[in-house]
Amino acid sequence: MRAPMLRRPFGHTGVDVSVIGQGTWQLRDRRAAAEALRVGVDLGMTHVDTAELYRGSEEVVREAVGERRDELFLVSKVLPRNASYKGTLEACEASLRRLGTDRLDCYLLHWWSDEHPIEETMRAMGELVDRGLTRFVGVSNLDVHELEAARSALGRHRLACNQVLYHLEERGVEAEVLPWCKAHGLALVAYSPFGSTGGFVDPRTARGKTLADVARKLDKTPRQVALAFLTRDPCVFAIPKAERVAHVRDNAGGAFELPAWAVEELDRAFPMEPGLRFL
Repeated sequence: MRAPMLRRPFGHTGVDVSVIGQGTWQLRDRRAAAEALRVGVDLGMTHVDTAELYRGSEEVVREAVGERRDELFLVSKVLPRNASYKGTLEACEASLRRLGTDRLDCYLLHWWSDEHPIEETMRAMGELVDRGLTRFVGVSNLDVHELEAARSALGRHRLACNQVLYHLEERGVEAEVLPWCKAHGLALVAYSPFGSTGGFVDPRTARGKTLADVARKLDKTPRQVALAFLTRDPCVFAIPKAERVAHVRDNAGGAFELPAWAVEELDRAFPMEPGLRFL
């Protein structure tokens, strides 16, 4: 029998959220993706992430798990080009219509841009919380300087999370962004935890062989070990995308505590290079 999905407090909010969630970027097969989302929720992967940028994904989420809204921690995002005060309000309302719900659990600025003042974006974010259209607000792809600016602009409300690119071969957030998030009570959410354009770790490389060896010793798959490594810090969550039920089931097995020896081996095989990068 599979162990229940590990849950932990989502930053300062205190809301227990599944450590492994589900991303919905670039869904190509809507029918398969909907089935995968349903199975994921059945497995406890109730942290579901989407965005207005992900064309069609909000509608897939509605189709797949809309009737189970109360089980979800539902997240969407506003595009920077729409992130004026008025545009942020309108973008959130449009996402709610596409998702078929009356509120989000967290609404994020997708990435930093100078197109609209951060003060205007955050003023709208605060209003969305006050109106009950989202429980919490956060950001994505922000470095420490940008996080400070967003935090200051938000005023009496607090940022709940920063969603960032974070995988075994891209650990730069551990240098400054992760410590800042921990110090200020933000969850750090890892997107593309299996790699970005370069794909998952090449099993033919030395580091790929180390990962495979650790997985074999733990009776886990390499991807499950990767997820466990990334979420080893109690403020980190991961949202891998999966369009196939088999992949979702594999991802669900990544919520476990790695033994110290495994962490040490992976840390040596995948050294951290400071710096924030994003897709």
